[in-house]
Amino acid sequence: MKYITKRIKVSFLLVFSAMLILSSCNKAPEQIYGPAYVAPTGNTLGVTLAAIANDSLYYKLIVRGGVLATINSLPNTYTMFVPDNPAMRNFCNLISGGATVGFTDAQYSAFINSAISATNAASIVSYNICPQAITTASIPNTFPNFQYPSILNPAPALSALLRLTTFPSTRNGNWVNNVPISAVNTIAANGVIHTTSGVVVPPSRYLWDRVNTDADLTILKAAITRADSGVSVSAPTSLIGALQNIGANLTLFAPSNQAFKNVISALTLGAIPNNAPDATYIGFLASNNISTQTVKGIVVYHILGTRAFSNNLPTTATSYPTLLNGAVPTHPGVSLKCTFTGLVVTSATVKGVVNATASNIAINSFPDPFGTSDQHFLNGTLHKIDQVMLPQ
Repeated sequence: MKYITKRIKVSFLLVFSAMLILSSCNKAPEQIYGPAYVAPTGNTLGVTLAAIANDSLYYKLIVRGGVLATINSLPNTYTMFVPDNPAMRNFCNLISGGATVGFTDAQYSAFINSAISATNAASIVSYNICPQAITTASIPNTFPNFQYPSILNPAPALSALLRLTTFPSTRNGNWVNNVPISAVNTIAANGVIHTTSGVVVPPSRYLWDRVNTDADLTILKAAITRADSGVSVSAPTSLIGALQNIGANLTLFAPSNQAFKNVISALTLGAIPNNAPDATYIGFLASNNISTQTVKGIVVYHILGTRAFSNNLPTTATSYPTLLNGAVPTHPGVSLKCTFTGLVVTSATVKGVVNATASNIAINSFPDPFGTSDQHFLNGTLHKIDQVMLPQ
């Protein structure tokens, strides 16, 4: 009897559920309406730039790179960093080795079309375009620089989602990477334009490429190699691997060869003088006179886990963590400071805890591989310094 009663109850529930389903199926489906798309009005970014006489040379570069249709697309919004004509003239003079100095703007335009490939033009322009409209009110003045993706994918075969990032900042003025922004917030129908006083060129090399090829960083290279003893480059703990990983975002304070000579001479109490051949110091770092752990501790003490341009450093000495803090969380890190003369960083320092004085950054922001500060790479920034920093 209980079994029959249970079967009746179950059957009733099934019938009732079916009735509800049939009833709901007989109703007209509920209509859900989203807000209607309203196309922006006014001039697009491309039209806006075409009307600005002082941006005529960069406009030529946009056309040369085939990016005009992108910035004229109304459904999409972008932020553009646009070098003005003086900046473009300087850029052309630089890449031509001075051959274009004194050109008229018509001649500069012809040079852009003949000497800069469409591929390179597209890369430069795309690196200076970020998705969404970002006014300076949305860019923080904190350390480190605000990191924001561009629309440039440097290796689509590696990943369709890969993007090179730019580093705008309102700290110590308005900047993108280490290039000053001279005018801000020109609004177009589909975005915003910030005028720069220089061309922001996308990086093409890794930090390790610079260390591996710079004749003044051979002892640093030896120190990094010793720190990686017994570690595969593909291992997560490999410093060489990190320095050639496109996913990394680092700042390397790179002691010059003379900086290493001075500290090794001091560590050996003068047994190795500070004017011996480079091979002597490289041999010392490879020997058992100093442990791998000690060398690695010194090397990671020179690396920040964020990208820092000299213009973004604090103007009052302030301590920030380094990669050493991954092993020693309570370590005070390194002390950073920069000094401006007008809008230009004229000096910058980084100080280790044990160092009696701060190490000087060699100020010369000429593009890699010739400069010594603000050297911009795919995975970080390099500043050459004149002391080896000691954490303890």
